[in-house]
Amino acid sequence: MDYSVLKNKRCLIVGATGGIGQCIAMEIAKYNCELFLTSNEIKKLKKLKGELEALQGKESVVYYEYGDLNKVQDVSKIITAVRKKIRSVDILINCAGIFELKSLSNLNLNNFNKTFNLNVRAPFLFCKEFSKDMVKNGWGRIINIASSSAYAGFKNTSLYCASKHALLGFSRALHDELKASNIRVFCLSPGSVKTRMGKILKDQKFATFIDPKEIAEYVVFISSFNGEVVSNEVRLNRMIIE
Repeated sequence: MDYSVLKNKRCLIVGATGGIGQCIAMEIAKYNCELFLTSNEIKKLKKLKGELEALQGKESVVYYEYGDLNKVQDVSKIITAVRKKIRSVDILINCAGIFELKSLSNLNLNNFNKTFNLNVRAPFLFCKEFSKDMVKNGWGRIINIASSSAYAGFKNTSLYCASKHALLGFSRALHDELKASNIRVFCLSPGSVKTRMGKILKDQKFATFIDPKEIAEYVVFISSFNGEVVSNEVRLNRMIIE
């Protein structure tokens, strides 16, 4: 596999301090991408920036902006910061998300809005903005991190499942819409992952969950394909379930 296609590409990772986002940032940094990171955890962003620049052996290759994706004005602030620092985006990775583990009777409109703001609206806004760069340049990668819940329904996760179904449908439509401009849209749907979010699940064995580093390696792998083949819809399952 020729990973040189990723060299000097400008990559925006939304939700970079989460378990999957952080691993993707560390993995893609190995291929000399210029990175812009977002998160709602400022201390973790600063720490991750330092680790990435140490990995790449140089400064000023990683930028970041704090923001609450529940607020449209914060999304706009992030977009403005990206335009100022790296100007355009070649690779967009949407990792930010929220997992509500509640029965329908215990959910309210605030839960609904927050889930869809983070899991659906934010990816929509970032894809809408930065796909313009990709169309103009005739090259691009959009990776939306969904979930196995995009294909199924589980008790006490109705909002999460609904939002991931929406993200999958959105990604399918974008793939069809943007492929003529040489933009590859991927929707990755992993099973349970060894992250903070994964620890919320109490009825599964955490030790059997997927290592987020493997997901990061897979993201970089599929992003490097530059020929005729595309795996635009990917389900990543656990080897062992107990």
